[in-house]
Amino acid sequence: MMEASREVGVVVRRRSIDNPWIDQVWSPAMILDDVPAAAPWTVLSTDADATTYYAGPASIDLFSSDTANYRDNLADGTPRIWVALRRQHGGAELELTKVTADPTEGEALFESGCEVIGTVPMPPEIAAWIAAFVDQFHVERVFHKRKRDRASGDRPRVPGDRPDEGRR
Repeated sequence: MMEASREVGVVVRRRSIDNPWIDQVWSPAMILDDVPAAAPWTVLSTDADATTYYAGPASIDLFSSDTANYRDNLADGTPRIWVALRRQHGGAELELTKVTADPTEGEALFESGCEVIGTVPMPPEIAAWIAAFVDQFHVERVFHKRKRDRASGDRPRVPGDRPDEGRR
């Protein structure tokens, strides 16, 4: 299996909201195709109800076994990157846990226990890198429908019919 990896920068936004149960909402804002020299959690901008942070570097990992998923993401017209963050040991701070271009893996993040999960548009430079990977390593897999192996010859199974009982 072939692999490729690329470091990117992740930008997130914290918005204040008027809600009786929570004061703020975090969401991914963008992916930077280069990792900046800034320290993680550097404030990039602040306005009346939102603050934007550079969350830190992350790795996008590609695997040759997943090229069909990457190809589908690119063919969608608006390719996306999935970003997941989680609270650090019950505290207020967030840690960057996953960044992926695989839609299947991205959807699975919603069941992973991460607290902040979202998608951002894929930068054109990263889309070109992924497209080159797909072009180089994608192998179309033919779907083979399996034939069912009948338990008792050609006779279909009947509920209550046990193969270990003899016929009289």
